Amino acid sequence: MDPEGFSFACIAAVDVAEAVRRLGAEPLRGVDTALLIGEPEETELSDDELEAIVGVTDVPGGCVVGQWWGYTGSTPGVMAKLTPGTIGYGMYGNPKSGNQGTSFRDGMVVDWDMHPGGGQAIPNDTPEQTLRIYLYQHHPIPHCCNYADLRLVDGRAFTGPPDRWLRLPPMDLWLRT
Repeated sequence: MDPEGFSFACIAAVDVAEAVRRLGAEPLRGVDTALLIGEPEETELSDDELEAIVGVTDVPGGCVVGQWWGYTGSTPGVMAKLTPGTIGYGMYGNPKSGNQGTSFRDGMVVDWDMHPGGGQAIPNDTPEQTLRIYLYQHHPIPHCCNYADLRLVDGRAFTGPPDRWLRLPPMDLWLRT
C-alpha cells in the first residue's frame, strides 16, 4: 500500500477506548463514513471539519489512528495526547516530499523529520534502529508498526474501515508555544 496523502499514528499499549479518552474525541455522527476513505470531498464537510476527523483501530499491541486524506493523524498535538506512559510513531505520506515520520515517548517528541522506509542509516543510529531501517527498507508502514511493537494480523488499520470514526475537539495540532 502506498501511504501517499494519508497519515497515521502507531501507538503502543493503548486501545481504541483509551485513545478516545486521551484525545477527548466524540464518535462521528451524521456523516456517510463510507465516503471518508475514498472520496472525503463527497461528504460536503468543510476542510476544517475534515481535518478534525480520524479513524482508530485496535491492533495487537495497541492501536492505529489514521486519516486517509490528510496529516492530522500524525501531528504532534495528536501524538502528544496519545503517548503519555507509552511510545508511538506517526507518519504522513507527504505527496510533495515523501514519508515524514515522528517518534514520541511519554507525550514528548523523541525524533522528527525521519523517513520511515527510506533505508538510510547514520553512524549515530542504535543497532536496533539500524536493523529496523534495513529490514523495512521501502516498507514505511511495517517500519512504523515495528517501532511501536504493533503486531498486525491484517492491513485493515491502514486500508479501512477503522473500528471507530472520531471527531477531535479543537486542539493545537502543531503544539505551538
